[in-house]
Parts: sequence; C-alpha cells; structure tokens
Amino acid sequence: MKRVVFAVAIVALVTPVMAHQTSPTAAAQTTDTAAPDPPGGYAPPPMPPPPPGATVVFKPAPPPDVVFPPPAPLAKYPVCGRGRTDHCVQRNDPK
Repeated sequence: MKRVVFAVAIVALVTPVMAHQTSPTAAAQTTDTAAPDPPGGYAPPPMPPPPPGATVVFKPAPPPDVVFPPPAPLAKYPVCGRGRTDHCVQRNDPK
C-alpha cells in the first residue's frame, strides 16, 4: 500500500513539470520579446568610487528604535479568547 501511495506521489510531482516544458522554437520566441533581468538581480547598482582626493566621511547608522519606532500602545486591550490572540490581555493577568 505504501508503495502505491509513493508511486502516485511521484507521478503527481513529475506530471506538472512535464506539462510546462515547451518546444525550442516556442522558448526562443518568448525570450526574444521579454526584457532580460538586470545583472545582479533587482538590487540597485553599486555606487561608483569617489574621485581621487575626495574626503570620505563615514557616519554611524541611527539606532533601530529611532529608524523603526515601536507602535503606540492601545488605550484599552480586550480580553483574549477563542480566535483572538493578538493585542489582548490574559483573563487572569494582574495588570
């Protein structure tokens, strides 16, 4: 029984891969019209080097709590229950 399930799983995984294969002429037609991906992925291009004799100043990055401040606390938090687990307080919480 396990072998049958395993064989069905293999067939189910291989069938979509075979269905998406195209002929060489169809693949050539789609790659000619599509714009190529930029080199290096979608990252911005690197900065050019500074000109000779330029003064380079390195500044420390601001701390994360300044760049990404935490959200303001809610005025009132409801009691946690079935289906509600975020932004709530426990029923027996002393706060």
